[in-house]
Amino acid sequence: MRFSVLASGSKGNACYIETDNTGILIDAGLSCREIVSRLRLIGIMTASIDAVIITHEHSDHTRGLGPISRRFDSAIYANRSTISRCHNLLKNTRVCDSVNTGDTFIINDIIIETFAKSHDAADPVGLIISSNGSRLGILTDVGESTPSLEERLQGCTSLMLEFNHDIEMLENGPYPYHLKKRIRGSYGHLSNEQAGDLLKRLSHERLNNIVLAHLSEVNNTPEKALAQAKASLLECNMGDIPVHVSYQDYPCPLIEV
Repeated sequence: MRFSVLASGSKGNACYIETDNTGILIDAGLSCREIVSRLRLIGIMTASIDAVIITHEHSDHTRGLGPISRRFDSAIYANRSTISRCHNLLKNTRVCDSVNTGDTFIINDIIIETFAKSHDAADPVGLIISSNGSRLGILTDVGESTPSLEERLQGCTSLMLEFNHDIEMLENGPYPYHLKKRIRGSYGHLSNEQAGDLLKRLSHERLNNIVLAHLSEVNNTPEKALAQAKASLLECNMGDIPVHVSYQDYPCPLIEV
């Protein structure tokens, strides 16, 4: 199983995952044309997207949902609350029966586990994507970690984790107070420090890759996020694990889970 973060950030999010038999998208926050363009940049010239899984209804995760689903005849999976808030995007699409948060379902040779997370959306979910013993944990757009969330993410062979903001940059930055309060709150986004602490608790000897995701373009830098992640890994003697940064404007290379 391989994956690429096609885009990550407040302007649009999409992650492509494939096996030899199946291709899926996690979120579709870019236009259909842009998603196809970014797939081509990573060498996927004739994509087959069997399904689109939506983590929550915010527009930076759903903007291209209708067009991409219609172009590829992709099934759409999301829980009932998310589907109800995306209904205007779903004309002439193939929506599967609503998935309850906490459910596990299968798309061909890929297993998808859903779990609840804390964010200011109707019913947002994190995901674990599995195939042939490989497990990719996806956790972005989350305000805080919890023991139950961390229990679900244990044992993943790759992780895509939110490193949204540097606390000092956020506090001293241009955002109004109410937005700063939302971002640092329990329904907002993880700081580099919070994400680094979480990474220490999730690291283990079979962890192959880490992708830092949803970095703020205003309140963070790739260098700060990367430094925090690497420092956290060194603290638990896991400094050799490859760490990748995802970006808003171009995709990560395909990574083997």
